[in-house]
Amino acid sequence: MFLAFAALDYAPSLFGCHIKGNLSAAGERIYHLPGQIYYSQTRINWFRGERWFCTEEGAIAAGWRKARI
Repeated sequence: MFLAFAALDYAPSLFGCHIKGNLSAAGERIYHLPGQIYYSQTRINWFRGERWFCTEEGAIAAGWRKARI
């Protein structure tokens, strides 16, 4: 059971969608693009409401902003 929860922190991208929608500690919705500085460290946790996006337009339309660095 523990492994299932741990695996959620490293949820794989879905259907080739590689934009990571992550919640900050303050609850701000931020998306990260491949190649950005913290992309590889960013983890997706479905239970927190984090998710993957296929396009930047989709992330913006859902109310997320691009990571500043």
